[in-house]
Amino acid sequence: MKEPNTDRDIENTTDDRYIPITSVKSGALQTVAERVCCLTVQVVNVCFIGNREPADGWVLVDAGMPHSADTIQHVVREQFGEHSKPKAIVLTHGHFDHVGAVVELAEAWQVPVYAHELELPYVTGRQSYPDPDASVEGGLLAKLSPLFPNEPVNLGKHVRALPSDGTIPGLPEWRWIPTPGHSPGHVSLFREADRTLIAGDAFVTVRQDSLFKVILQYEEICGPPRYFTTDWKAAKESVQRLEALKPAAAVTGHGVPVFGDELAQGLAKLARQFDRLAVPDYGRYVDRTH
Repeated sequence: MKEPNTDRDIENTTDDRYIPITSVKSGALQTVAERVCCLTVQVVNVCFIGNREPADGWVLVDAGMPHSADTIQHVVREQFGEHSKPKAIVLTHGHFDHVGAVVELAEAWQVPVYAHELELPYVTGRQSYPDPDASVEGGLLAKLSPLFPNEPVNLGKHVRALPSDGTIPGLPEWRWIPTPGHSPGHVSLFREADRTLIAGDAFVTVRQDSLFKVILQYEEICGPPRYFTTDWKAAKESVQRLEALKPAAAVTGHGVPVFGDELAQGLAKLARQFDRLAVPDYGRYVDRTH
């Protein structure tokens, strides 16, 4: 694979694309597990992971919606101190709602940003994601999805590939797990000690194509957002891989955190019945012939 394009100037292609969609949970900060909390930014979650020793710092997972840098930095100052910055930013994937503030934050903090090597084209300005699928079965947000950015950001010298051995720089208690399908290099993060999972969009806990459910954050363990998922076979295998971990707590890219029996039963049902519950009946990226 080619090396990241670090010669071009750093560039944020989403900086003028404010997305006027929000939810009742926007601005809420919630503890998910020991040294793990999540912040809802409009309709997407970012996570703050602290290490066992405070002196070892903390890591930001994902970077929210476009125009969310000020919101994230405000929470950082409140939670970690006026001049605090993370040891790194880790991206579950590079869709616009997970990298909206990443260029501004990486520049402000001067910290590395890690992503799976298959996501590097989308965060180094080399390649756009496939167009969102407005034809897919789903609600109003699916129909509005062509308005969402799919262009790459360019993180230049800041971006690095995650280590191939599953370790995560700055987070010795965690490992990353490949969970492709929603995007080619999508990853989830897992802490074995207490079985805490950060799933990104491998699965979510709100029906992301339904505007009504998104606004109210109606809890429902679902497959990945339909209008951006391009490989449903891989997405199914990723959900089954995560279910096999038997997580005790999970925060997903969209929706409220889930815990215990509710998580176990909901994720098991999704893994067993993925084709019926998650895969759309029709859409550009859907193959119902197999």
